[in-house]
Amino acid sequence: MASVDFKVVLLGDRAVGKTCLIKRFVNDTFNEDVACATIGVAFAAKQIQVGDRKITMGLWDTSGCERFESMVRGYYRGAKAAIICYDICNLESFKRAKFWIREVREVEEKCKVYLCATKEDVLTNNENSASPDIEIVENYAQGIQSKFFITSSKAGSNIAELFEEIAKDYASNPDNVQKEEEKFITLTETAISQRFCYC
Repeated sequence: MASVDFKVVLLGDRAVGKTCLIKRFVNDTFNEDVACATIGVAFAAKQIQVGDRKITMGLWDTSGCERFESMVRGYYRGAKAAIICYDICNLESFKRAKFWIREVREVEEKCKVYLCATKEDVLTNNENSASPDIEIVENYAQGIQSKFFITSSKAGSNIAELFEEIAKDYASNPDNVQKEEEKFITLTETAISQRFCYC
């Protein structure tokens, strides 16, 4: 597994577009024919520039299938950020997003939550409309202290902005900087100790 600075989990029901979101961010690709569901958990990583720092995100793409819920729960631990996805035209997927938010906060209280509406491109078709209304979701996100993003993996809209915001929030948190420094000191001391043992 690649060395990462922090862990981001993607949660939400099956077919809301979690895998497409990651593929657009990591590889800048979109495959409209993707039909297979994620089995359990998939992993990807990408480095992102934040000011004068380079930060590597570890991205855990979790299955939205109910039979994998108990297994996926273990991947919340240690996550600094969670992207909770729902289909912008699917009310049921939004209701389930609320479930995922409660789940991750129960396991990892300090994990920062980002609510993400996917498939914005389908709204260009007059037959489709946001469900629930965007204003309702914005008010909900504000109430739970979550940042809200409307994205389209197909069009590539707002994907980079979402992950950039996550990286900035991580980098600006003094607790995260302190832990990185402690980790560096521990690794350095270990390396010195080993060096003198073998000399």
